[in-house]
Amino acid sequence: MRVWRTAPGGGRAVLLDGVDWRVAQGERWALVGPNGAGKTTLLQIAGAVAHPTSGEARVLGARLGRADVRELRARIGHVDARMAERFPSRLTALQVALTGAAGTILPPRGGGGGAERRRARDLLEAMGCGPLAGRAFRVLSAGERQRVLLARALMPRPRLLLLDEPTAGLDLPGREAFLARLDALAGCEPALTTVQVSHHLEELAASTTHALLLRGGRAVAAGPVGAALTAASLSRCFG
Repeated sequence: MRVWRTAPGGGRAVLLDGVDWRVAQGERWALVGPNGAGKTTLLQIAGAVAHPTSGEARVLGARLGRADVRELRARIGHVDARMAERFPSRLTALQVALTGAAGTILPPRGGGGGAERRRARDLLEAMGCGPLAGRAFRVLSAGERQRVLLARALMPRPRLLLLDEPTAGLDLPGREAFLARLDALAGCEPALTTVQVSHHLEELAASTTHALLLRGGRAVAAGPVGAALTAASLSRCFG
């Protein structure tokens, strides 16, 4: 698979070059590399919001370019470090979680059905945010907001969960609380496939099973964490 874009002034900027990545159901991947390695581009393809320039990409068994991406995206949960800024300031934590049912930034009309509200509350409880349900989302700490967003991503019962540097900018307690919820999720949702992007190894969940290391748009190493996250491969990845 290859991805390139037209560079300023002409020519091509290659973002991904020769990446062959296979992820099985229930695996929990780390996507690791320095800034500009191609991590975000690859995650966009995995999220069905971008296509490879050449080669083929299949997500949840559907080939991009031939599948209904709206239906495909409905089965993919997403959390990133910038998502919290997109929601109207008036929303409560519960309302933000409810937006995940339809993948919007506004809660459903009428506050959602009873089943949706129960699921949202249950997910907030699972994320350690149950007491915050009625509190304004904007006044929560950064770590609390990220856990609310994790609950939101799980609302539609996704098969794939994409996490784009979800702990970036969090203090140590906030980061550890978020990663603890990811580890708990691995235990109670073993069929859920996850991909976590980071360029700091200490920000990876302990439940991570596999890793893909990228540098300059190319794969440096890929496979089970014990084989991929070695001193040699990390040196090649980060220079």
